[in-house]
Amino acid sequence: MKRQRQQLEDIVSSLTPVDANWLDAHAADCIQLLRKIPEKKSYAKKDVEELLSRDFSAASTVIRLFLDVSKDEMTIHFKDLLGAGGIGIKRFQKDPDAYLDALCALGLPGKMTAAVTAPLHWSDVLIERLKGGRGSAIKGQQRGRGLEDFTEELLLQIFDKTQIDTRCRFVGASGQSTEKTDFAIPSRDDPHILIEAKAYGATGSKQTDILGDIARIVEQKRNDTVMLLFTDGITWRERLSDLQKLIDLQNIGSINRIYTRAMANEFLSDLKQLKAEFGL
Repeated sequence: MKRQRQQLEDIVSSLTPVDANWLDAHAADCIQLLRKIPEKKSYAKKDVEELLSRDFSAASTVIRLFLDVSKDEMTIHFKDLLGAGGIGIKRFQKDPDAYLDALCALGLPGKMTAAVTAPLHWSDVLIERLKGGRGSAIKGQQRGRGLEDFTEELLLQIFDKTQIDTRCRFVGASGQSTEKTDFAIPSRDDPHILIEAKAYGATGSKQTDILGDIARIVEQKRNDTVMLLFTDGITWRERLSDLQKLIDLQNIGSINRIYTRAMANEFLSDLKQLKAEFGL
């Protein structure tokens, strides 16, 4: 093969659209099932049972649409209500009453009633498109920014505002500012403490992104720089293997401590101790 030196403009000029169709077989089954739901003034447990009995797989997706939750969120809610034993079709067939009661506890009949009986305006269609596209990204950003703001409020209880550099590139072991962090204390130029705030949800940071961000910071920071991680989100329960990778990093000392919002008091206590140890 002949060696070549390619240029950006050569690649850009050759780019073409990559078409994709969202309407796969499962989506088609969901649409067909939705159109078979009879219009009523109100819905009850029996209506949910009929929905699941027609096509369990499609019904599971349709139910999440009514409840406006992700697959991971639905799994967690179900496990909390049903306990061990699975949440799929075998569980439904084994104990349909408990399965249906769990869906009723999540408010499904009422959600179905609200969706079917609500008067529809043409703008509602466009609003749903906005919600499914840009809205999904915004929701994820807000979830992540909300945890960052929560962490910053705690930091301000211990450190002066001038001692907290936020969302910056810090100077690491190489003496260069190459990697980003959410918080550097007392400064980005000579951080004694680095803190990452990573919310993980259905539309928040991907767990692989979180692992990658943390790994890069660990690689770049000085060995004597304390690394703290603030994370939260119940969808971690469905990604325990990835959460374990973060815990493994903590156990070998690459991360000094991992916190959740429920551990805020421990976070504050550790920050006080670190402030005294570093003379900040």
